[in-house]
Amino acid sequence: MNKKRKISRYTDIRNTVFFEITIGITANTILLLFHILTFLLKHRPKPLDLPIGQLTLIHLVLLVAMGFIAKDTFESQGWKDGLMCKVVIYLQRLMRALSICTTCLLSILQAIMLSPRNSCLEKFKHKSTHYYPYCLVFLWIFNMLLNGRFLVSIGATPNVTSHSLIFVTESCSQWPINHLFRYIFFALVNIQDISFIGLMALSSGYIVSLLCRHKRRFQHLHSTSHSPQVSPEERATRTILLLMSIFTLMYFLDCVTFSLLAILWKNDPVHHFVQMLVGNAYATICPFLLMSTEKRIIQCLTSKWKI
Repeated sequence: MNKKRKISRYTDIRNTVFFEITIGITANTILLLFHILTFLLKHRPKPLDLPIGQLTLIHLVLLVAMGFIAKDTFESQGWKDGLMCKVVIYLQRLMRALSICTTCLLSILQAIMLSPRNSCLEKFKHKSTHYYPYCLVFLWIFNMLLNGRFLVSIGATPNVTSHSLIFVTESCSQWPINHLFRYIFFALVNIQDISFIGLMALSSGYIVSLLCRHKRRFQHLHSTSHSPQVSPEERATRTILLLMSIFTLMYFLDCVTFSLLAILWKNDPVHHFVQMLVGNAYATICPFLLMSTEKRIIQCLTSKWKI
């Protein structure tokens, strides 16, 4: 008999997870539709519209996949053929990997756009938007191949007892793979994550230094009794810095819940609740932060309310 997780009775936990997923899907859908309409109506796109639109699409697919995973975690769906398991788990892992890549690229692009004329990044300002699609295609192909292991190792949970299986959801389990391939995949994933987090830290530090330099340079233009007005560019930059901070915090919390809590509460429903809640937090918060600095969305919403 399989050792299944009896967590269907935890209604508060289930409702909290589904509420977070629903809010995240709704917010990302609104933001994605806005960028699609902006493109279709021939409005002049901003340099960061493409990475923001892609990040929104990634988070939307991620949350939809997490909805299926949460549904099968709390209430077994009986995916007996294993195909649904492979597709859902593969999409979830792929979107999670692409989320960190796109967030890092967004931070780097913002740093390039803010760089002064005498900076070494000045020559990349006009080239960045041209080479971004090529970088995007490379990251998609690389992560599709890297996460392709889940298409092989994930399958429906069998009716026989096996201590080597790793239970992912009630219906899906992960079969063990060769130790060599396991270490190779583990090394590649961690190298990619550490590299992108390091690049985010460098670009964020560079942006902070530019903002501080800009504030000191124009401080004498403002009186001490009046605070300087924050420009839209500076407000957007601060939002991206906040996104970097939230992503880094959620990433390390996710690592903690996946490793430490998995050891302490291996089959505890609270562990799965915390892991899902933390894993979905960035994808849920991100669209709200991006919409708060998007003047076009704010104007559209306010005009609707006036009507």
